[in-house]
Parts: sequence; structure tokens; C-alpha cells
Amino acid sequence: NWYVRRSRDRFWAGDEEHPDAFNTLYTVLETLCRISAPLLPMTTEVIWRGLTGGRSVHLTDWPDADEFPADADLVATMDEVRSVCSAASSLRKAHKLRNRLPLQRLTVALPGSGRLAEFADIIRDEVNVKDVALTDDVSSVGRFEVVVNARVAGPRLGRDVQKVIKAVKSGNYTVDEAGTVTADGIALVDGEFSRRLVAVDPDQTAEIPGTEGLVVLDMTLTPELEAEGWAADRIRGIQDARRTEDFDVSDRIVLTLSVPAERRAWADEHIATIAGEVLATSYSVVVGEDLAHDTGDGCSVDVVRVAVDD
Repeated sequence: NWYVRRSRDRFWAGDEEHPDAFNTLYTVLETLCRISAPLLPMTTEVIWRGLTGGRSVHLTDWPDADEFPADADLVATMDEVRSVCSAASSLRKAHKLRNRLPLQRLTVALPGSGRLAEFADIIRDEVNVKDVALTDDVSSVGRFEVVVNARVAGPRLGRDVQKVIKAVKSGNYTVDEAGTVTADGIALVDGEFSRRLVAVDPDQTAEIPGTEGLVVLDMTLTPELEAEGWAADRIRGIQDARRTEDFDVSDRIVLTLSVPAERRAWADEHIATIAGEVLATSYSVVVGEDLAHDTGDGCSVDVVRVAVDD
């Protein structure tokens, strides 16, 4: 799902312009069919034959992993990118900010954050922000505190548990790469401690799963950002109208968009972008009319398929 979603623009442009995108997707699907064939014989047969035009997936050789390129560092970095996006999305959900509403900035505070620089555009697009700021200085946005679970650690450590608690509270402890906490020379085991995020701005900060990093999402809304989000919502509504009318994804349309008077300025500013996204060859904006398809916020649309001469 991640690869397909992030490659939509390349798929839309066609295989002549972006053959690598199609070849990668084809290879993954074809190989997955061969691997899954013993478990899903009928399903994989239909998919594999549709992909390849071949006789049967069950007559093919088992895939050899050594035949495929591998880049463990790239995979690890992309996993971090996905974790960053997941953390930012959790903040959006917590504050009920829909994904189509653009926000101004996402700050990624992570040791060695420079390795994410080449993927900043992916993060920016996935999280829907105008700017992605990378920094190695995690302390500028928050820190993690260790809390000793005395009930769990006490039976094992005995009187030493008080020494450990005192050392942790004073900051006299270390955390190694494996996540082991050592306080006053005593190593704690799983369950004897937990980590607590202390952020400069807790409402806008989340931990990046599986890392020592944090993300900070600037949720300040401006009229310009709200207008862009409004336009994105209209695009979604018009796409729904296209599906209701059973249009093909490549069909061009004539678009009429009706908006309330207070949204006329937003509509005029963004109608060209809206038209481009929904494949409208011509368009118009009207005020206060009740058209065929409701797109929310007091707006409605008419969509008419453009006839194509043979």
C-alpha cells in the first residue's frame, strides 16, 4: 500500500515515462503470486495469468532471492521515513486534523537525521506539510525520562532499588544501543523501568516509533492553508461524483462548481488546480445553486463527460 500510494503520480504518467515504477510493481506481484501459490492456488492462478499471460503459476520455478537486488540500508532508512510519517499522522488524528488539510511544518528531531534528507519530499507529501525541518538536536524539542518500576525491580534488587531510583531521578544513568538502562552501576531488566516523553510542547510532539527521535507538528492554521484544504475536499467530492456517474478514470469532463458566497474567493483562487486534478477541460464557478452532486460545505457540482471523437 505504501509503495502504490507513494507512486501514484508515476503510475498516472504511464509506463513509457516511468517504466521502473511499473516494473517494480509487476515484479513484486508476480513473485508474490509464485510464493503464495501453494497456499492460495486458485486466487494466485487468476492474478498471475492476468499479469503474465502465461499458462499457469504452478508450472513456474520457485523464486530465488539471490536474483533480486537488495539494499538493507535503504530499507532501514525507508522504515524510519514511514515511522516519521506514522508519528505525524498520530498527531493529526489526536487533534482531528484531516489529512487533506495542509499544515505549515513538521520538525523531525532524530540523531543522524541527515540520512532522511533525500526523502524529505516523500515525508512532506505523505504528511501534507509545506516544510520538513530535520535536526539532530532532540533536546531542542523534548527528552525521554526513565522511570523505575519499584514494585517489579524491588524483589530482585532489594535495598539497591532505592539507590537506583535516586540515581535515575538525578539523571545518573545511561541507556545503551540495546535499550538497557544502567543506574549507579546496576543494570535494569525489561519491566523494571519505563520511558516517559517530556516534550517542550506535548500537544504537538510525538515519539518516532523504534527510535530515539521526536516529531513536532506545527498545527497553526492560516486562511491560506484552510483554503487549500477546502480545495482538496472539493477535489475528493468531485472524484466521488465521477465514480457515481461511472466515468472512466481517464475521462475528461466539463465541471460546474457551486459554492456559498463566502467561499467564492477560495473557489476562484483554486479552481484551476481543482480542474486539473479532476481532468476538467473546462470549468465554471457559480454561487448558491443546487447542482447534481453534493460535495460538502454547502458546495455542489455538475460533471459532464466530454465526448471524444473516434
